[in-house]
Amino acid sequence: MTMISTNLQTVRNRIDAACLAAGRASGSVQLLAVSKTLGPETVAQAFAAGQTAFGENYIAEAVHKIQALAALPIEWHCIGPIQSNKTRLVAEHFAWAQSVDRFKIAQRLSEQRLTHLPPLNVCLQVNVDAGANKSGVTPDELQTLAHAVAALPNLKLRGLMCIPEPAPDFAAACAVFAKAQALLVALNRSGLSLDTLSMGMSADLEAAIHAGSTLVRVGTAIFGGRAPSPAGA
Repeated sequence: MTMISTNLQTVRNRIDAACLAAGRASGSVQLLAVSKTLGPETVAQAFAAGQTAFGENYIAEAVHKIQALAALPIEWHCIGPIQSNKTRLVAEHFAWAQSVDRFKIAQRLSEQRLTHLPPLNVCLQVNVDAGANKSGVTPDELQTLAHAVAALPNLKLRGLMCIPEPAPDFAAACAVFAKAQALLVALNRSGLSLDTLSMGMSADLEAAIHAGSTLVRVGTAIFGGRAPSPAGA
């Protein structure tokens, strides 16, 4: 087994153990492999080890990889900031956009989604812990944004994504992630039908799963350390 395949199995075991500890069904949490700054050959190795969903932060870099690996049935998720001048690339090349936090961006994604493609799956990024340097809509503004985005054509609003600040311990991490879970429940009570809660990374996926995450975004625990971020990506 390669290092990547071994690491993937280790992460899957962690996810299964966290589900068991939380009283949740095995298989109820999807693993998204975060492949930012890694080359197409590394993604191909992870795909060969059974990983089919990959998350990318840097859109220009991601499009290069998507095109290089077009023969593989990979599900690509945009999980990084989306600027107005990059919406067309996201709309044309990705299956998911998890980092939408403004109506303007959602509207452009809707307008630029190619008609022969299925609707673009969207998560709204919410700043659950008021982190000063974090992107995301505030909890107070979430209801309005969610209903506006849900009404757009060519998009399918699936749920929420969050990247809270590192917590000092398991209980504190669970408490922050529980805020996102409560927001999702409130949105569904308001008439939406959302099924995705994207939260938890290499260091805190157990707490996120305990609080209800349905998708964890893991990079370091699978691929190891990172190369520097590409310029202009």
